[in-house]
Amino acid sequence: MSLPPAILLTGPTASGKTALAFELATRFPCDIVSVDSAQVFRDMNVGTAKPDAATLARFPHRLIDLITPEERYSAAAFRSDALREIAAITAAGRIPLLVGGTMLYVKALREGLADLPQADAELRAAIDAEAAAHGWPALHAELARLDPDTAARLKPGDAQRIQRAVEVLRLTGRTLGSFFAAQQAQALPCRLLALALAPGDRGVLHRRIEQRFDAMLHAGLVEEVLGLRAKYRLDGGLPSMRCVGYRQVWDMLEGNLPAAELRDRGVFATRQFAKRQLTWLKSMDDMQIVDPLAADPTEAVLAAVRQHLG
Repeated sequence: MSLPPAILLTGPTASGKTALAFELATRFPCDIVSVDSAQVFRDMNVGTAKPDAATLARFPHRLIDLITPEERYSAAAFRSDALREIAAITAAGRIPLLVGGTMLYVKALREGLADLPQADAELRAAIDAEAAAHGWPALHAELARLDPDTAARLKPGDAQRIQRAVEVLRLTGRTLGSFFAAQQAQALPCRLLALALAPGDRGVLHRRIEQRFDAMLHAGLVEEVLGLRAKYRLDGGLPSMRCVGYRQVWDMLEGNLPAAELRDRGVFATRQFAKRQLTWLKSMDDMQIVDPLAADPTEAVLAAVRQHLG
């Protein structure tokens, strides 16, 4: 039997994903699943551009408001949750529409995750001691005997990667390649149409980012962070407070960033974030790229969806 269809719509921040997702959900029997690592946090609405209550009533989103800003959420947890939601949506005869720009989540969803063992501090210390005594090339030579495929990809002085490969070998008796082979077998239970909005004119994207951040400040981003600090036990190292925008406001409130620089620093950080998102997109295979600044990007996306749905 053929697999049921699903749609992924991704792209950098301020590229127009949300509006296009609503257009798709209006025209097709789609249920939206968020692919956004910031929107998982409850009470973080302004700085994450989370849809308001009226919009959510019309277009319900799955995988938002999952945890408090005190908690952590991983790519592995996202993949597990997303697969559960995909199964539920397809069982109801509808189409999963996965929307968001967290590229690590996109990668985890499409490619699976290697179930590597957690780091072992004691073993790492022992490996570091061996390297100090004999040099990393000696450990690379050990790796070449036991895991030649991994060793061939690493330079003899690549301390961090050699350490991890040797650690995995000693902890499990398995090569890194065996874990990645298992990862590649984690096929999705659907036929995924992967669409990405990638503006051809970077200057226009930058202007959109500026307008977006100004709108967030006007909507009360600083006040939102003040409220979060009062309600939860937070620190600057938590993933929630390291989100773009929140991190800059946190630094300002801690006295590490002049208030006069908040806007420019937030815009710059968002631009850098968008640049990283675009870099991720370039590395992803089978991604259909649509320029949202083209003459009729909506029709291009609709045509791709119609073809995918048959």
